[in-house]
Amino acid sequence: MPSDKRTTLYLIRHGATASNEQTPPILQGSGVDSPLSELGKQQAEATGKLLASLKLDVVCSSPMARAISTAKAIAAPHDLPVNTVENLHEIDVGDWESLDWGTISERTPEAYRQFMEDSGTHGYLGGESYQDVLDRVLPPIERLIKDFEGRTIAVVAHKAVNRSLLASMLGLEMRRAKDLPQDNCCINRIVARNSELKLDTMNSTLHLASL
Repeated sequence: MPSDKRTTLYLIRHGATASNEQTPPILQGSGVDSPLSELGKQQAEATGKLLASLKLDVVCSSPMARAISTAKAIAAPHDLPVNTVENLHEIDVGDWESLDWGTISERTPEAYRQFMEDSGTHGYLGGESYQDVLDRVLPPIERLIKDFEGRTIAVVAHKAVNRSLLASMLGLEMRRAKDLPQDNCCINRIVARNSELKLDTMNSTLHLASL
């Protein structure tokens, strides 16, 4: 018989890095393992304080430094370890790593056009598409929900990872995933029951208002 237990998943983007704060911001994919900036550390601490009042059963993270640091700030008030999940690393942006969008559009105009028209199919030049990311990250997320059924999970990942998962839950075509907002240290709340995933909060950043 199907279980009626409710599992809650808090899907969080990591705090800011220097690349995120740059003007214009530059792409930061799986090829750059940047630490959190000072602002990013403050965002992580604020997120940890907000979630401290909840009962978290497990805290998981992408294996990248910016995500692990954020996850540690969330896990600390609960005296929990951070479990890294390899396949939750950020999207591979290929040849566009560390470039801004203006430079990308000038250097590789056709690849840029294809990506902007359908990033679900046409990925970052030499890297992944949003569909590639979903195919990589959905199985471990589903395993976590199954393994911790009826409990509360916090997962710290990345913009493209979160976007692909959220687009799937919302029933959107994967080409629209890149348009979903995912600010640094935002919180998305997902509830799972009987294998059905329901998104009830997206890109919440009220806890960062004073930063």
